[in-house]
Amino acid sequence: MPKKTIDPHRQEMTRQDPEVRRHNFDEVALGYTMEQAIVEANRCLQCKKPLCIDGCPVEVRIPEFILKLSEGDMWGSVEALKNRNNLPAICGRVCPQETQCEIKCVLGKKFEPVAIGRLERFVADWEISQGVRVPKPPQPTGLSVAIIGAGPAGLAAAGDLAKVGHKVVVYEALHASGGVLSYGIPEFRLPKSIVRTEVSYVESLGVEVRLNAVIGRLYTIDELLDEYDAVFLGTGAGLPTFMRIPGENYNGVYSANEYLTRTNLMKAYLFPEWDTPVKVKPRVAVVGAGNVAMDSSRCALRLGAEEVHIVYRRSRTEVPARAEEFENAEEEGIIFDFLTNPVEVYGNDEGWVTGMRCIRMELGEPDSSGRRRPIPIPGSEFDMEMDIVVMALGTRPNPLVFANAPDLERTRWGTVAAIESTGRTKKERVWAGGDIVTGAATVISAMGAGKRAATDINAYLQNGKNPWWPE
Repeated sequence: MPKKTIDPHRQEMTRQDPEVRRHNFDEVALGYTMEQAIVEANRCLQCKKPLCIDGCPVEVRIPEFILKLSEGDMWGSVEALKNRNNLPAICGRVCPQETQCEIKCVLGKKFEPVAIGRLERFVADWEISQGVRVPKPPQPTGLSVAIIGAGPAGLAAAGDLAKVGHKVVVYEALHASGGVLSYGIPEFRLPKSIVRTEVSYVESLGVEVRLNAVIGRLYTIDELLDEYDAVFLGTGAGLPTFMRIPGENYNGVYSANEYLTRTNLMKAYLFPEWDTPVKVKPRVAVVGAGNVAMDSSRCALRLGAEEVHIVYRRSRTEVPARAEEFENAEEEGIIFDFLTNPVEVYGNDEGWVTGMRCIRMELGEPDSSGRRRPIPIPGSEFDMEMDIVVMALGTRPNPLVFANAPDLERTRWGTVAAIESTGRTKKERVWAGGDIVTGAATVISAMGAGKRAATDINAYLQNGKNPWWPE
């Protein structure tokens, strides 16, 4: 049998032209055609020991779904993909595959790795275009689980628990499901129609979602434990972090959470059709350089800002955002001010921000994150005139969920203490996973935590024989 010829390069995915897309909220990446997808699928080596699966937090059967795709068996590909992932159209768009499954791709040792994320998106979008199939409902177990939070961790746990027959009710504080998928990730990266479709699939498994239900205020965790056999905490990390520098209380200083929530979930980009405005000003500065900073800066550009800066205290090399998002932001005209750190926000007599005083930085020895520590350069202060400042500096869990739950142990960072492999907390019959345990991380890592917790919840409810918290 002749040896298979492998194209060293992956199929490129068509994107909107930067000069066009910087003025609209339509999706930037346009996806593969069927022809492109099959060509790319045929690059997969079908390894006997598929290391790519080890790199996936939800252990998607990657070679199998790709093989089915290459053979033209689309429904077989869908089944293999959704066997482990209830939200593939979302993951295909926002997961950092380049640092997870794709970095472990054997083909990548010599050539470009297989575009696993792009193929995942293609298969998921194909299923949506054909009509999502719902699996046959299982026999009810008579057991029930309350899920707090309809974000990635909660939806992953809910879907898996419903598939084995448990009654699952999800309590969501906001007026729409999806968590960060709805409020945090812009339309041009993750269309909300995709989020609604994926959430509808989870609901079709038998999951009930109750919106506008704030745990810690309307209900306590103990009250839920009186009604349900188990509780899973997947509330994420939605409490913003600020720099605690002078002037942060001026009007026009936003947390990235508020800025993105107004823009995405509350549809400020459709103003005045939707009456949720974000102040549109000519000059915007976003402090930070993670994915949230990229999202905030690119939203500001699309909302009408003439000049958008990302202000980051380290260098280009240390930027934590996905390379794809960094590249897209640069192409769209975002200005990057590296080795720069704000020390003060100043404003006018009416209380509105008019600029920031910054200081130049240099890089010293690596800190605990492994990145070189930024050190201020004395006497290098300078002013940047700005009309809007967005702080994209990370988040912490909201303490409201801990109200009336003193026995729910927390770490010194304000996160829930839980066993990573199972999600068990030190409060009996309560599990936790996602950003509420790890701090701000990725969508797929939160889903992986939700799935691990669902497996342990099911095992515990079915036999209840294991000790609760190992000493």
